[in-house]
Amino acid sequence: MTPTEAAVHHAFAAREPALNGVADQAGRLGVACRDMAARFRRGGRLITFGNGASAADASHLAVEFMHPAVVGKPALPAVALGNDTATLSGIGTREGFAEVFAHQLRALAGPDDIALGLTPDGRCRNLHRAIATAREGGLLTVVLSGGDAADAPAADHLLCAASDDPLIVAEAHMTFYHLLWELTQVFLEQYGTERIG
Repeated sequence: MTPTEAAVHHAFAAREPALNGVADQAGRLGVACRDMAARFRRGGRLITFGNGASAADASHLAVEFMHPAVVGKPALPAVALGNDTATLSGIGTREGFAEVFAHQLRALAGPDDIALGLTPDGRCRNLHRAIATAREGGLLTVVLSGGDAADAPAADHLLCAASDDPLIVAEAHMTFYHLLWELTQVFLEQYGTERIG
């Protein structure tokens, strides 16, 4: 095996646990989607957040719900908290960076909403504060994490990518959130106007 072939083999092998882990969590993912569909049915919104590259993923996820790539699928209300730099910097300056998402959730969210945080390793202090605040407010909480699941904040639904490599975690998260969108739509179509959950 040449050095290039070895590098290619290693790159694919490094991703196997995380990507196989997505399929292993199919049951948990399905229950999360059912619960998300129930919140949307009650008029709730999806509120996403994360730091750094996870903030970009949170924005991508919000767009998937607000402006579906699949023609004919309904738009579902979603917003990413990291998109407003004036709000982030204002809260961060006055209350500290640990409060940038929790403060917004207290001001913007209602108990029918869904708080979805993304983190490569579960150790983001502001994500822990936001999920705790969301739970106190009665929101449905979903966390996409990586690394050791024990480091992630306590949430109604935790989906964890089995890797310590933030790039591999981000790849698995993208699969998770595309499935979250797709299966939430399936539950909404299946139940129509009936109450879900």
